[in-house]
Amino acid sequence: MVEFIKKAMDWVLEKEQEAAKDCRINLADLDKQIAYVEAKRDKLKKECDENLSEFEHILNRLHAIKAAELKCSTDKKS
Repeated sequence: MVEFIKKAMDWVLEKEQEAAKDCRINLADLDKQIAYVEAKRDKLKKECDENLSEFEHILNRLHAIKAAELKCSTDKKS
């Protein structure tokens, strides 16, 4: 499904690019499209950054747990 949407979007963008070459594009509509896509991009970037921060937090905790367990294993051998 994602591939279909990507191909459809590429087709639409090609048609718009052809129209722009023939000076048949409404700049106000294009500015709205740009603003919409930028807003979507910014929202996704924020969500992605938040998710990455959470994964970093989880990984740091897991590494601390592993370090504690390794210390236990080392202490038991002594």
